[in-house]
Amino acid sequence: MEIKANNKQEQRSRATREALLSAARALFAQRGYGAVGTEEIVRAAGVTRGALYHQFRDKEQLFEAVFEQVEAETTRRIAEGALAGATDPLAALRAGSHAFLAVCAEPEIERIVLLDAPAVLGWERWREIGFRHGLGLIVGVLQAGMDAGAIAQQPITPLAHLLLGAMDEGALYITRSQDSETARAEIEQIIDRLIDGLAP
Repeated sequence: MEIKANNKQEQRSRATREALLSAARALFAQRGYGAVGTEEIVRAAGVTRGALYHQFRDKEQLFEAVFEQVEAETTRRIAEGALAGATDPLAALRAGSHAFLAVCAEPEIERIVLLDAPAVLGWERWREIGFRHGLGLIVGVLQAGMDAGAIAQQPITPLAHLLLGAMDEGALYITRSQDSETARAEIEQIIDRLIDGLAP
């Protein structure tokens, strides 16, 4: 009986957390972190303020959990979409970088990942979370490329950091540009040239 009660409590807790994440994500995406209060979040989630603070220390921690969720989904989308159809490691890097820039242009991703996350969480935390999700994907493609002889042998970890940093900066540049379409085309061309330069 005690195990059943614990399971039900865990299910309720998980459902509450998911409701808070879903409500907060929609509100943050629509209006931005600064314009959304906790009272509005709990009302949209259909839970009490006490339930919010049982799950999260404060609004910032809730935002961080939303950001983690968005980063994980974005990485999965790129891995299962763009990378899955690539014919070789260099093509995979090009397709992945283009897909990343395309995803970052979506209003929800732009607002949560590029505009609010660096400001709310700080640059270091923003980079740490972004690297935790995207870095492994890039390292895997680079390793496959080096193993196949398509990419020149070199230290993988610093190279992956540089590539991911270039893509992050490219996405930020596009977001802040007056002409995002032109900016994106320019960034894609530059990143393609960087990737082409990895060939032996």
